[in-house]
Amino acid sequence: MPTYEEMNFKIPVESGEYRECSDYVINAIENIIQNAIDYQTNKIVINTNLKLGLPMENINKIAGPFVEAWAVETFTQVLEDSNNKYLLINVEARKRLDKSDVILQFKKKRKHELGITAEVDVKATAEDIPHSGKSPNITSYARIRTAYLEDPDYLFIILSLKHRVYCCRNKNTQLMDGIMEVVGYKAYDLKYLSLSDISYNPALGTGQIQVKDIHYVTISYRNVWAFCQLLDKKYLASSKRTLDDWIKLAKQNKWIKFDE
Repeated sequence: MPTYEEMNFKIPVESGEYRECSDYVINAIENIIQNAIDYQTNKIVINTNLKLGLPMENINKIAGPFVEAWAVETFTQVLEDSNNKYLLINVEARKRLDKSDVILQFKKKRKHELGITAEVDVKATAEDIPHSGKSPNITSYARIRTAYLEDPDYLFIILSLKHRVYCCRNKNTQLMDGIMEVVGYKAYDLKYLSLSDISYNPALGTGQIQVKDIHYVTISYRNVWAFCQLLDKKYLASSKRTLDDWIKLAKQNKWIKFDE
């Protein structure tokens, strides 16, 4: 049996302006979130009939979907201004279990084409709950590996949003309203996360790609083929995966050239 290094790989090659596009999208996303914080549109009000307010000890279990919905709505509000300075021209919320939560498209001039498309995975972490959302699952190993092969310029952004939650009494109802407030953010290009920041969890399906500590990430610039190899090595380093397993996946997803 050939070794991994001896496989007849299909090697993706990204465009020369990929990093410029990646930097542009990250800048735009972070500026949009900062603008929401500056203008105090960063609060999510949850009305309940609970006299004692939201169950704060378990709030991180329900915060994620609210924060993700807030992010999509924030991007959509920018889109409503057709002359927005970010050149955002389309926002598309994704269905549950898709690789990302939202697709953003920007009308930025490029050398050979017009526009940038980015998939954004929104991760919520609690500012005041230790280890909340610290090591999130990102996506399936096989799905993301295939996506980078099908489109070498595939742009996958992780948007980490820090929030805090508190309660205040509603003057009209005299009940307690829960307030989720987005207070911090950081956007990362998945492809540029350092080797030590990416981990592999074999528990689900073909395994999940994870970020070890989303609060402390180091950037390491690399091309798309180097990233595909990094993902493969994380997979093969698992005690529950073998080269035979990898070859089956590679044939199934057409990562390698092979004789029929």
